[in-house]
Amino acid sequence: MPVNAKLVFKGIIFDTYQWEVYGYDGSKRVFEKLKRPDTAMIIPVTEDGQIIVALQEQPNKPPFIGTVGGRVDEGEDVLDAAKRELLEETGYEAKDWVLFDAVQPVSKIEWAVYTFIAKGCKKIAEQNLDGAEKIELKFISFEEFINLAINDDKFGDEFKIKILEAKLQPQKMEEIRKLILK
Repeated sequence: MPVNAKLVFKGIIFDTYQWEVYGYDGSKRVFEKLKRPDTAMIIPVTEDGQIIVALQEQPNKPPFIGTVGGRVDEGEDVLDAAKRELLEETGYEAKDWVLFDAVQPVSKIEWAVYTFIAKGCKKIAEQNLDGAEKIELKFISFEEFINLAINDDKFGDEFKIKILEAKLQPQKMEEIRKLILK
């Protein structure tokens, strides 16, 4: 965010910033950018190699299937947020954590999405969902996960590009398989 950006709207999730710039023709323009908390997404893998996905419902949104995860709270470390979200949404805790990907998906929004692989997941509690979530867990194989990520248009876009690239390059797919399952 530019140092001269001013907060013009403070929302619950999104804040809006504006700043003036001079164009190449000397005219003055107002630029704008949104800012929101970063997101931690998790690919949980159980001790027996099953991948946990979430069948989710949220108000005013069609049901969808994807990974578990959510917003990083202010001042919270992104890995701590991933651990918290995994426990809240699944009741599972992981033995090992690997950062799989980190992207800033939209240039006009200051927001990063961090995707972790949580290995050796073991159930230690019941789900602790907030009032705006309904999540049913589904346990699937690596192959089912790959097919779901590619073929289900309700599945989140976080992995589609990486998985599609790996589908074209067997060596990359094997690297992803080892990263998730070993």
